[in-house]
Amino acid sequence: MLDLPRLRLLRAVVATGSIRASATLLGYTPSAVSQQLASLQRETGLRLVEKAGRGIEPTSAGRTLAEETEPLFAALSHVEGVVDDLREGRTGSLSIGYFSSAGGAWLPDVVGALSTEFPELRLDLRMTDGTGEAHGEPDIDLLVEDPLAQHADSVEVRHLIDDPYLAVLRDDDPLAALSEIPLAELAPRRWIDNEVKAGRCRQVLLSACAQAGFSPCFSVEAHDYRTAISFVETGIGITVIPELGIGELAKGLVAVPVIAPSPVRSVVVAVKKSMASHPAARRTVELLETRVSVSGRASP
Repeated sequence: MLDLPRLRLLRAVVATGSIRASATLLGYTPSAVSQQLASLQRETGLRLVEKAGRGIEPTSAGRTLAEETEPLFAALSHVEGVVDDLREGRTGSLSIGYFSSAGGAWLPDVVGALSTEFPELRLDLRMTDGTGEAHGEPDIDLLVEDPLAQHADSVEVRHLIDDPYLAVLRDDDPLAALSEIPLAELAPRRWIDNEVKAGRCRQVLLSACAQAGFSPCFSVEAHDYRTAISFVETGIGITVIPELGIGELAKGLVAVPVIAPSPVRSVVVAVKKSMASHPAARRTVELLETRVSVSGRASP
């Protein structure tokens, strides 16, 4: 394997025609240049330079070798540029995990900004259930925090928002006129389920109901918030949903905070420690925090 710094010295000597000028150009002493050229001649078994008066000049072999290194150093320069781009987050990929309500509320603005600021960066968006248990841990993951669980040592976690639950009901419901609804008032109602499985979001709600002294009677099973809200429109029953998942309600529906107790889910962003210093990852967290703050529901 030929020594790249020595080949670079040879190119400089051929280009300048002078050991002294090459030494000045590359930050070497003239004697160091002479020693490195002698080493390169031993490596190649070729006579690359020869004396000419008080100076030196490259031989035919030296000129040919210097010319043949041009593609090598052009490729090396390209690789160094790729390294710079990767270091600055201008290229490569970034994976972001999200659950439905957070993705719909925040990610369009975040992804739009990232696409503008890092146009060569490939974004890999992964729909998860918000528990962090999806196959293949993403670089950045939006999660509903489990207060009883420890986060992995491989991630850094930052709190984004405390997301309260609201009851969605028709505006002709007697409870719709209240500014807050005690959870126990909903005990006799027909409930519309809105979760795919018994995950953290449902557990927050069920725990609050248990504290209020009842277990909800789910008469209709829906697997997402929007479908559950549609069922409320028909008058089948009521549903209780985190504020982030409600969005814009149709005419004739209202959302009222529930209290006594007030169920709240904590939304966090987990970033792989290996990606924590990546410019695009840092910018993603900044954008998420800004988006949450703009929404007016950020916790102190």
